[in-house]
Amino acid sequence: MNPPENRRRSARQTLETPEVCVVHFLEDSSRPGKTSPGRLFVDLLERSQAGALVRSIQPIEPGTRLYLQAYDPTKKTWLFSPAEVKHLQQDPGQRRHQGLGLAFIDQAEVSLRLPEKEENKIIPTVSDYEFFRGIDLLKRLHREAVCPLLNRLRFRRIRAGERLITQGASGDACYVIQRGSCGIHVEKNGEIHRVAGRRKGDILGEMALVTGEPRSAHVDAESEMELWEISREDFEQIAQEFPELRGFLTEIVAERFASSRVTAERKVGKYVITDIIGRGGYSIVYKGIHSSLNMPVVVKMLNHDMAMDPRFIENFEKEARIIAQFNHENIVRVYDIEARFQTVFIVMEYLEGRSLRQVLQGMQWLPARKVVHYLLQVCAGLHYAHERGIVHQDIKPGNIFILPGERVKILDFGLAAPCGTESVMTGTPYYMSPEQVECLPVDERSDIYSLGLMAFEMLAGRRPFPEDDPHKVMNLHAEQDIPDPEGQIEGLHPGLRTLILKSCARDPERRYRNIPEVLQDLGPLAEELGLLDHQIPAEPRKMATLVMIYKNEQQLMLKKLLEEFSDKAEKAGILIKAAEFGNI
Repeated sequence: MNPPENRRRSARQTLETPEVCVVHFLEDSSRPGKTSPGRLFVDLLERSQAGALVRSIQPIEPGTRLYLQAYDPTKKTWLFSPAEVKHLQQDPGQRRHQGLGLAFIDQAEVSLRLPEKEENKIIPTVSDYEFFRGIDLLKRLHREAVCPLLNRLRFRRIRAGERLITQGASGDACYVIQRGSCGIHVEKNGEIHRVAGRRKGDILGEMALVTGEPRSAHVDAESEMELWEISREDFEQIAQEFPELRGFLTEIVAERFASSRVTAERKVGKYVITDIIGRGGYSIVYKGIHSSLNMPVVVKMLNHDMAMDPRFIENFEKEARIIAQFNHENIVRVYDIEARFQTVFIVMEYLEGRSLRQVLQGMQWLPARKVVHYLLQVCAGLHYAHERGIVHQDIKPGNIFILPGERVKILDFGLAAPCGTESVMTGTPYYMSPEQVECLPVDERSDIYSLGLMAFEMLAGRRPFPEDDPHKVMNLHAEQDIPDPEGQIEGLHPGLRTLILKSCARDPERRYRNIPEVLQDLGPLAEELGLLDHQIPAEPRKMATLVMIYKNEQQLMLKKLLEEFSDKAEKAGILIKAAEFGNI
């Protein structure tokens, strides 16, 4: 070894990207027989022939002797160097991390036999670190989060046939599979459904950690498994300092939510989610039921990865605030909003029927009379929203729902915005107005442009620009007028041609200014096609009975509850009739 005066002159190499290394603790010379626990993953910041500077989340007292196990890129192997902690300093970049100055010491001064194989390991070894280096979890984390995560992992071995996770149990940990495989099973209505399998490199149990809800499935080992466990408490501590860990797991949650064919029943406030009925770019739609009223509902859940984006969460909540105030027969009704499990749920009326997109898939194109009938109703709903200063911004066949009796409802005001708001590339590329593509302010005319595109598609069975590439389509909307529908649609009524071309004018100044102007041209067509006075059959009404049993001393409280209930029902367009039955 170099004498002390030469050690100080040893050239230091500062690593541009810190390397992961391992500290193995030796017997504490100041307290014979006492040892520090096992080993610790640390970041190697600087090294020289005489010593090293490492960063540790755990302080280690000066005078502590240890082995530093670091990777030698020249020899392509992990080398052991006995060392002693000479000084301890606060890492200026990280409040919770410590800088440890290590001086290498002669091998003869220490004696340590490291086991060649650990049968009862608890925390990761260097060979385990090699496994973690190859999976997405460590690749996606901030470099400074790697060692804190490795130091919190705990080893578990599971026998074949053993159940690791039980559906409905509280989620207190997630797992990384290092060896073996398992099956994911959902228990529903007395039956067991195998919905997925997991193997080496996959993560298990992340949903409960991200959402905070109970386990959504059973996990059963199909072979002997070796796993690394991280507890909820440790996960929260790391995620607080390094949010990308939560971000990585939420992406996995969103992907698995979207790909699951069967879902366990989940409780969201007073609603029970039963089945997945649809998926969108930023949400998943479930069928549900009001647990006490036994009323079917639709529950839209924002994807957990989107829930971490403040702008998306603001838009999603805004949808509920906007249309919860709407009361129109051609706009879907919103009943409730629930912020739970680190995301947001919007509870809406359950509709029987099909989307216009599904109708077009089955019929290719629609007759003019049906098209005008649908357009009248979409116009009625849009006019109601526009009068209240709201632009939908995503009118398309997928957001138009056809109920039995040909009644139309507009869905999904998730991108709705006040008139004149600057667009931030919102909407569906195939139905965007030129001003949306160019992120210019939007108003009623943006919805009218999308309405014209939808009218073209209903009559022709294809979009005006059938290009599949969304970027190319957006450029076409911004740079070209749509093709003349007369050359695309056989037997097109001249009035519908005029309506489509004027609605889809690239320059907003050449479009209809508002929905009443659209209806001025649509009205004569409706009359000619036998849709006199634009009459739409009245929406069928239903009746439900609610029986309340109470004592005399509860009468005043009941009266107050009924008044509050009646006020809310009246705002939603629901008629309340009360009757007194007397004593029972």
